[in-house]
Amino acid sequence: MGRATRSTYKVSFRRRREGKTDYKKRLALLKFGDRLVARKTANRIIAQVVSFDAKGDKIISMATSSDLVKAGFPFAKSLPAAYLTGYKVAKDALKKGVKIAVLDMGRRTPVKASFAFAVLKGAIDAGLEVPHDASVFDNDRFTGKHIAEYAKLLKESSPEEYKKRFAQYLKMGVAPEELPKLVDSFKSKL
Repeated sequence: MGRATRSTYKVSFRRRREGKTDYKKRLALLKFGDRLVARKTANRIIAQVVSFDAKGDKIISMATSSDLVKAGFPFAKSLPAAYLTGYKVAKDALKKGVKIAVLDMGRRTPVKASFAFAVLKGAIDAGLEVPHDASVFDNDRFTGKHIAEYAKLLKESSPEEYKKRFAQYLKMGVAPEELPKLVDSFKSKL
């Protein structure tokens, strides 16, 4: 009987073990070309247009919802902020010559009207070509119309509850009923 000269156990890549990277999915995305990367952290939304390089991915353009807050948009972690972040990153990428990209959501499960699709809708509205199915969009949620309608309803029915629910908006001097107009005005600035 022969002796084993080396282990037959193979350790997978660290990022695979940690559940951070699906290499099969990544390879498929890399074959397409440039990627529109949408990520959400605890405090902000990050959108990037990235191209592959053998030495490491190169970021062509990047925008975060924190940039919007610095410019005066009231909230960094909302669907309207995700929409505007996608719009901003696509405008910058178009200036740098990128015309088409594919959405990279990472390991997140696709959910209709989620932040990643808000980033995607913003990028498409800016002029970036991204293959997609329009059924995943909810324009009312991406522009904040649903918040404005709820605020109007609550203001009429229960002014105390309105002040409580929208205290952050009111503290920042933003009327929640005017959120869709605010999104449109920021979109024209970007």
